[in-house]
Amino acid sequence: MAARPAATARRTRLAGELRKLRERAGMTATEAAKQLGTSSGQLSNVESARFGVSAERVRAMARTYACTDPAYVEALAAMAGDRSTGWWEQYRSILPRGLLNLAEFEHHATALRTAYTCHIPGLLQTADHAREVFGQVVPELSPPEIEHRVSHRIKRQDIIYRTSPTPYSTVVHEAALRMKFGGSSTARKQLEHILTMDEHPHITVTVIPFDAGAYPGSGQSVAYGVGPVPQLDTVHLDQSHGSVLLDVEAQLLKYRTLLDRMDTVALTPRKSRDFIRRIAQDL
Repeated sequence: MAARPAATARRTRLAGELRKLRERAGMTATEAAKQLGTSSGQLSNVESARFGVSAERVRAMARTYACTDPAYVEALAAMAGDRSTGWWEQYRSILPRGLLNLAEFEHHATALRTAYTCHIPGLLQTADHAREVFGQVVPELSPPEIEHRVSHRIKRQDIIYRTSPTPYSTVVHEAALRMKFGGSSTARKQLEHILTMDEHPHITVTVIPFDAGAYPGSGQSVAYGVGPVPQLDTVHLDQSHGSVLLDVEAQLLKYRTLLDRMDTVALTPRKSRDFIRRIAQDL
């Protein structure tokens, strides 16, 4: 188990899952380390993501903790065995860690569900729209910083263009569709881009109109990433102070419920397309 610098969000998640396995087994770090043939200090380093861990070591830990869910264990082992470097690492010295975590979160999700009230989903934004969004960041970004963020946002969209694209569904409020970032021309092209992307079979866009009134979760943007097994689902929240990743079971249930209820309020996909088209024509 060799030490590695700069723990990624994925490695941090793996460390947390291994700690939860031990705690569910009712074992202290000292007891677990003894059975695993290691020191409590080394185990602590693994559980805090300061040390990496091999796939075989993960399986050994699962056996020690009497975990009886083979799909979950193999998903954890796959996380440990994946030593590849994601494209987002090239931005590590120039963008906030939260943006790198978001790209990593999306890259590894088996499916994505999102909901937005005042913004167009990042995965569906045009470069011109994204540039206008980043131009409103506080504190103000320099032109090179804006371009780095635009480039990162566009590269994130590879997951819906690749050979085996990630299934993506999003609920967007009418407010987001009517905000004219960059003026009427840029806004119209953005809506036309959404309509084009919605034609792909793996992408679903639905709209909540103003007429729908109040609905749960209206005050925030939510991204729900489906993991290889339900225990590894993740929620991403985008806040003014930065992004947050949530994985506690009660939190996952809460946001699944919010998204489900938003789906019941939203227009059907076909009516949503007609709705977006009418707004674009009015610009």
